Amino acid sequence: MFPQWPAQDPILAAWVFLGTMGLLIVPKLLACLLLLTQPENRRHFGGALVVFAGILVETLLSGLIAPVMMIFQSSAVGEILLGRDAGWQVQRRDDGGVARGEVIRRYALPTAVGIMMAATAYAVSLPLLLWMAPVIVGLLLAIPIGILSSTAGSGSDLGRPGLFGTPEETAPPHVLTRANELANASHRAFGCPMRELRNDPDLLQAHLINLSVRPRKRGQVDPHLAIARAKIEDAESFDDALSYLGQREVFAVLNSQAILAALLGLPEARADSTLSKAD
Repeated sequence: MFPQWPAQDPILAAWVFLGTMGLLIVPKLLACLLLLTQPENRRHFGGALVVFAGILVETLLSGLIAPVMMIFQSSAVGEILLGRDAGWQVQRRDDGGVARGEVIRRYALPTAVGIMMAATAYAVSLPLLLWMAPVIVGLLLAIPIGILSSTAGSGSDLGRPGLFGTPEETAPPHVLTRANELANASHRAFGCPMRELRNDPDLLQAHLINLSVRPRKRGQVDPHLAIARAKIEDAESFDDALSYLGQREVFAVLNSQAILAALLGLPEARADSTLSKAD
């Protein structure tokens, strides 16, 4: 009348736990030991103590975030089984925060699951609640961790590495420094890319050199490039062609040396035609 539950071996369970922790932590410790043998890299990471503290904090945060990720992944699998589009959002690679309302909305489900699990475990027994505490705590703290991780920076001021500082922050390469300078420069409005190429021969030459020429199979036609070519042939001036082209067509022209040359070879709009259009 009653099911025969399999007997649990606490010693075997402990070995499984130790093996799992070893797979997760030993690679980090080995990387830390390797870093100790590299004085220059160790200095760029902030020193041995900062690196070791970062490993401990990262391990703790990973353990708290893991249950939340399991909820999201299980939800995505369920939506796929139901025939819904689970979505594949573009990663945010730039340094930018997330609105607090969006974090609360996204992490409301893991928090609700954590509350239900805590109430159920406590209703069964207090030892069960304590045993499930690592999972439950991560779910209950999903919203605070999401807010902190989406707003806190990894580095500190004055070029000194923070807890998760990297050599790219303390000793950035020249290409990264130049990219940051351009990103932080005055955001003046640039003109049309076609006009920039027309007015700057050096820029045009550099653009043509960087174009990747791929052999086209017969019968394969880029519709945006074909439409752009027809509009360019129908235009009487360079300005007319620019007004005809859409965004996708501009991209197509920028990737075609022949069509780009045809566009840049068009004459400028005459003054009388410009005034007549304005009228």
